[in-house]
Amino acid sequence: MPNDRSAPADTPRTPTAPDAVAPAVPVVPGAPTPDAVTRAPDAVTRAPDAVTPAPVHPPGVAAAPEGVAPAVPDAPAPAAPRGYRAVFAVAEFRAVFAAHLFSLLGVVVSELALTVLVYDLTGSPLLSALTFALGLLPYLIGGTLFAGVADRYPARRVLVVCDLLCAACVAVMLVPATPVAGLLALRCLVAAIAPVFTGTRMAALTDILGEGDLYVLGRSLLRIVSQSAMLIGFGAGGVLLTVLSPRGAITVTAVTFLASAALLRFGTRARPARSGDGGGTLLKESLAGARLILGDRRVRALMLLFWVPPMFVVAPEALAAPYADAIGVPSAALGLLLCSMAVGHIGAELFVGSALSPRNRSRIVLPVAAVGLLPLVVYAVRPGLPLAVAALALAGAGAAYVIGLDQWFVDAVPEELRGRAMTLLTAGLMTVQGLGMALAGLAAEFFPVHQVVAGSGILGTVCTLLLVAEVRATAPGRMSDTEGRDRADRHVTSG
Repeated sequence: MPNDRSAPADTPRTPTAPDAVAPAVPVVPGAPTPDAVTRAPDAVTRAPDAVTPAPVHPPGVAAAPEGVAPAVPDAPAPAAPRGYRAVFAVAEFRAVFAAHLFSLLGVVVSELALTVLVYDLTGSPLLSALTFALGLLPYLIGGTLFAGVADRYPARRVLVVCDLLCAACVAVMLVPATPVAGLLALRCLVAAIAPVFTGTRMAALTDILGEGDLYVLGRSLLRIVSQSAMLIGFGAGGVLLTVLSPRGAITVTAVTFLASAALLRFGTRARPARSGDGGGTLLKESLAGARLILGDRRVRALMLLFWVPPMFVVAPEALAAPYADAIGVPSAALGLLLCSMAVGHIGAELFVGSALSPRNRSRIVLPVAAVGLLPLVVYAVRPGLPLAVAALALAGAGAAYVIGLDQWFVDAVPEELRGRAMTLLTAGLMTVQGLGMALAGLAAEFFPVHQVVAGSGILGTVCTLLLVAEVRATAPGRMSDTEGRDRADRHVTSG
């Protein structure tokens, strides 16, 4: 596993010479004259009983015995990169990172372009909005029914095949004869593939970066890119649609999927599957893995801590447009309400990942998770734009607890289940966010928008505090002996 720690650069490798200059050598009858004495940079070195000058030794290097060639000191080893730089020092991660960037930007552009295309073909706002919703709903199906793929087959093969399948779906979208129903079905298929791809990649990162701090920082970088894509991708998609038709913009997505497949195929090493074919069908293996994962009390508690806060924090984003209208701000301010949370998340994650040690990241997980949704309570006073933007940025910063939680999750999940666990985690995360948006919209039909957002902050905080208590209770060393034995038995039988 790559290491981001090294000995200090100033650690001496050989005994050092004193800094003071040695006293002048007196002229002794029969001895060489002072002109025959060789002066080293910081000290006078004299070869005993010799007329020829002594060899010059660099400061800090002892003279070699007679007849032995002097040793040349090693150059000081450069300090190993630390933090995020250490992650980028791993060549395989650079390929994964570039592939993630390509595919993510392509997906964001395609979502926007496909929405416009469906609206152009049908003139229906409902079908246009449904195109966006179909990007979230199939995650649960794909992540549950096909999770076994992540552990049953070699990771590189799974990632490349997923990218090629997505490129093929996009290529069919480009055919003018493809009906709207076909476009929506293809959108569902791409969304169903996404959790398998993401879960497999998350599990593969533990092979590429190890299971320690480098993995945590690698996951953090991928999350930062995902958040940034929401800020950049839609802007880039809008620009593309000014110069290209919707199908022309979708073509860009096919190219990005192919580029991602090439980077993963030629930029990462082939590794064996985590678990072989257990003799059952893929569906049976996927569902059995889900039962084992959710049946583990510790893993279940950690997974819920990943899911529950995001389910409530999406309420202000889902209701941004009606809230902007309620407080009477111009439509341009809607962009501030939508991007504030992402900006807060990116800034906090960069700070926690670069400024805090792994131990301190672990310490802040539960406190930050417990209070992360409280800024939304500010909506109870129906704040104006500046205060609302500040509250959203703080709520986004609360997501920084996930950095330490990543390490806990990897430590808790047995290796043979890791791919299925990561796939299920991704599928559940996307599903609960979609559910949270739908519930927020439903509540806003009966209550004022600002009360719905404030209520989400209060209810989400209560639920998170209950989860924090459960995570504490299942911490290593706190579970009862019986629970520990049951968990070990499940791990042994999971292969």
